[in-house]
Amino acid sequence: MDLRVVLVEPLYQGNVGSVTRAMKNFGFSDLILVNPCKLEGEARAMSSHARDLLESARKVSSLEEAIEDCSIVIGTTGIAGSRFDLHLRVPGYTPGEMKDRLSGIDGKVAVLFGREDNGFTKEELKKCDMIMTIPTSDVYPVMNLSHAVAVVLYEFSSIVSGDTPLADPFDIRLLYDHLSELLDDIDYPEHKKEKTDLMLRRIFGRACLMPREVQTLRGILRKVQRTCQAEDEQQGTSAANDD
Repeated sequence: MDLRVVLVEPLYQGNVGSVTRAMKNFGFSDLILVNPCKLEGEARAMSSHARDLLESARKVSSLEEAIEDCSIVIGTTGIAGSRFDLHLRVPGYTPGEMKDRLSGIDGKVAVLFGREDNGFTKEELKKCDMIMTIPTSDVYPVMNLSHAVAVVLYEFSSIVSGDTPLADPFDIRLLYDHLSELLDDIDYPEHKKEKTDLMLRRIFGRACLMPREVQTLRGILRKVQRTCQAEDEQQGTSAANDD
């Protein structure tokens, strides 16, 4: 499948080298590093025969740049969500469950791995369409970065791509912007808007939308907006006539 591995601000060059080795083990080569640490001798040593992946990895300064051409963005986290009113880490799928969701699709998917010490920020998690968690022992749940990458890529290496095309990333972003506009148009409570924006992103992210589906949804949203605008104008005219 067309999979991209994104390491967000990795701290240890040995981990980055080991990640490239795991990627080559399972047949993946698209690696982007967001503000990485220095990659010198230790990184090259740990990459072993995957040094070509280490040298070809693209370095960017922002997460937005790393995922801008991806139709689905999956964030990995070792912290499972427990309160559904938080939404940031729920629902969390195992790599096996995510494999089932991605089977049969055709499009670019990014899997994000966070910092070794602090994982992702709240804002970074908001950019994820789906969340994935590797089940581990409660005795010691924290995994090494490269080990986590290896587990995920082992599962994903057997995904069979299909003929179901994913919507273009630009069109998906337009859909999310359109949904946010609609919430404003209907005077949705401001204190609920941020949470609702995230919930909608996760709902449609899980759906793995196709191009026609995105266009249909945006067409419905435009119709709703026009209807709301017409009703507002009618109410304004009625109020003016009453005066």
